[in-house]
Amino acid sequence: MIPTRLLGKTGERISILGFGTAAAGKRLKLKEAVHLYEEALNLGVTYFDTAPEFTGYGQAQKQLGYLLKERRKEVFLVTKCHEPYGEDALKLLQRNLRELQTDYADLVFVHSVGADKMDPKIVFGKRGCYAGLMKAKAKGLAKYIGFSGHNRQGRFVDAIKNFKVDAMLNAVNFVDHHTYNFEQEVWPLAAKKQIGLLAIKVFGGQNKQEGSGLSHSMVPRQFHEMAFRYALSQPGIASAAIGMVTRAELYQNIKWAQNFKPINSREAAKLRAIGKDFSKNWGPHFGPVI
Repeated sequence: MIPTRLLGKTGERISILGFGTAAAGKRLKLKEAVHLYEEALNLGVTYFDTAPEFTGYGQAQKQLGYLLKERRKEVFLVTKCHEPYGEDALKLLQRNLRELQTDYADLVFVHSVGADKMDPKIVFGKRGCYAGLMKAKAKGLAKYIGFSGHNRQGRFVDAIKNFKVDAMLNAVNFVDHHTYNFEQEVWPLAAKKQIGLLAIKVFGGQNKQEGSGLSHSMVPRQFHEMAFRYALSQPGIASAAIGMVTRAELYQNIKWAQNFKPINSREAAKLRAIGKDFSKNWGPHFGPVI
């Protein structure tokens, strides 16, 4: 089986390998996707990360709903609300839950806090997304509330200083360490507050010039295992969500999770040097740093 870790102060144990459903949601037909999700769950993947179609997840939520209908209690379910206003966020969450064929999510994110759309003055205001999702939590529609995003790390520092939050989901990889560096600029503060830490874009995200899928990720395939180990070696991290569309990808990532060993100082130094070279070409590809 796959090792598990505690998600911050929630007390929840989740698999260190998470299933990011965006790639499957965009590329697989219903039956193929459901079979892949089910196989992952059977093999010990309990953390499933999804979001509505307009955020780039295709049919992932509807596909995942067919698994949840039968095995909801076995899954730690994560979805997202990419709406600045609370009323809109609540409506979106309710739609998400209908698509997922469940009446609650384990974790709901105020999604993409660094995006232009998500003005902090609105998002964290009295009628903002955060307040709306806290109401949803009180109603039992969500067990936990988090902040997610890929850029503008300063917004996350301000948010966790001023608002209660259970988890954070950020882009963390050995290349973007040199551009966004959530793992050193944001996560230590979050860890002090026992906020659960989760990584996305472990392989740098999709290389849009070459196509979709892991074979066209920003990080070259020969560095994938080290990138996986880099993310899961960050202090306090619970899980890394990785997009998968084939059984081969699923089994490869499961093998890496089962055999996981933290990177040592020599490996870390080597990765940082390689990452620095890559970062010169990548630049701020997830959006503005500030």
